[in-house]
Formats: sequence, C-alpha cells, structure tokens
Amino acid sequence: MAAIHFFTEDTGYKLKNKLQLKRWIKDTITAEGYRLSELNYILCSDAYLLQINQQYLNHDTYTDIVTFDNSEKPGFITGDIFISVDRTQENAQKFNVDADTELHRVIIHGALHLLGYKDKKPADKKLMTQKENEYLAIKSF
Repeated sequence: MAAIHFFTEDTGYKLKNKLQLKRWIKDTITAEGYRLSELNYILCSDAYLLQINQQYLNHDTYTDIVTFDNSEKPGFITGDIFISVDRTQENAQKFNVDADTELHRVIIHGALHLLGYKDKKPADKKLMTQKENEYLAIKSF
C-alpha cells in the first residue's frame, strides 16, 4: 500500500517529474531507516495554506509548508503535507535559486519532519538544512 500522491488545491500549478519525485522521496525515507505507508502532498495557494494554518495550528501567518503526521505504527510514515507554491516561488526569487529546486527542498523538508527532524531550535534547523542539502545533492532529475 506504500504510496505517494500529489494533489492541487486553489492553484493551476502543474508538477513536473512526478515519478522521479516519488522515487526520490521513497529513497529518502528508506535511507533514514523508515518505511512508507502513505504520503499526500497537497500543492496549493498562499490563501489556501493560510486557512489551514489558521484552522489547525492557530497561526495567522503565511508559510511555505504545513505537515500533518498521521503515522500510527513506529517506523512507518503516513502524513499529509501542504505546500504553498506561491510561497516557494517567491522564496526561490528571494534566495536566488531555481523555482523547482526550492519546491523540491520544501517537499523533502516535509518528509524530513515526518522522519523526526525538527527546525525550531538553531541546532535542529542546522541539521534539517544539512539533511535537505544532502538529499537535494543526490536528486538525479
């Protein structure tokens, strides 16, 4: 039943390289010693993700990602990851990187959260960024 699904909400964005993305995400999960149950990526607008952020987290701010961990069995990943395509495209310009690269960074960032990585404290954020860079470096598409 291991599956990764991509959905869109309130955006006309068309995701490229879906099969390669799925393989890369699965390989990341396996490399971290976990197994995939089900992972849903919902690509959406800033407005849509702001609603999610307000409704479920009581945060009244724009963000690039909100991750919900639905895992029930230790060692198995199940979750829903909402990503604002508007925000990733804006951040790509801000950080002077390719829009696809920034989107892929956020995609793997969500998976890393489900794998137990945090990013609130400086040391945790540093490790998260190292892991993002490590997995982006081996992406072959």
